Amino acid sequence: MTNNRSVRQTEKMIDRIYAEGEVKKAGYVMPSHHCHPYFELFYIESGACRFFIENNMHDMHSGDFMLIPPQVLHYTRYSFGDCKRNIVFFREDDVWESVKQLLPQQTEFFSEMRIFQVPEAHREQIAALLLRMVKEEKIGDKRSSLMLQTLLQELFLLCSRECRFPQDMPVHIHTTDQQIVQAAQFISSHYPESITMADIAQAAGYSPNYLSRKFREAAGIGVHEYLVFIRLQHAALELITTDDSITEIALRCGFSDSNYFKDAFKKRYGVTPRAYRK
Repeated sequence: MTNNRSVRQTEKMIDRIYAEGEVKKAGYVMPSHHCHPYFELFYIESGACRFFIENNMHDMHSGDFMLIPPQVLHYTRYSFGDCKRNIVFFREDDVWESVKQLLPQQTEFFSEMRIFQVPEAHREQIAALLLRMVKEEKIGDKRSSLMLQTLLQELFLLCSRECRFPQDMPVHIHTTDQQIVQAAQFISSHYPESITMADIAQAAGYSPNYLSRKFREAAGIGVHEYLVFIRLQHAALELITTDDSITEIALRCGFSDSNYFKDAFKKRYGVTPRAYRK
């Protein structure tokens, strides 16, 4: 695992399905943004929380599921009171092909982040199924891995039958944070360019100092750290999908100094760009 103050990158792949459930107290803030190489299925059983994920903020409420794909940066704040939530970590191969065929867009269902809702009439059934997964996690005997895999299929089958899957993902943006989302979207669109804090602040309608403080308060990460993260994310993709030189990729992703790029890349991924490509 590679750590810095505000971004946590988990490198190790899980070898089975994991399930957890707990109540987060009002005011709890995750210590950092994080991402991992496996899927996360996040469910709000009661209460609400705020997600900062990719370039958007989403306020999630009782009955909301969020599917988070691998390597997607996300961060959670519990600003609305106590929140009971469940999380299931899994690999795409843990979901049977026959189950995928019954989900919206079938195998493409897992290609992007999704929010979907459980109608109130079916929330008790979903909560009971997730509780069974958490209990099986605690048992942890030689049957538990297979039991969890079976329960995961049941969970997705139940969701495919009962949940609402909006074609356009609902974006619940708190008005006081809308400028922060605009800043994140500006970074995502202009990361290859030599953008400055002043440029980002102007796009958000804030002064640079005010944006710096508000961005960290709302998103849990600094503006510059987020810009570097986005640039590195695109660089990592280009390293494995193109034959261009490391210097060319660094320049194209907004890094004017190839040595800084190599140092930043190794700090995040734990290996040099050349080793990552191999």
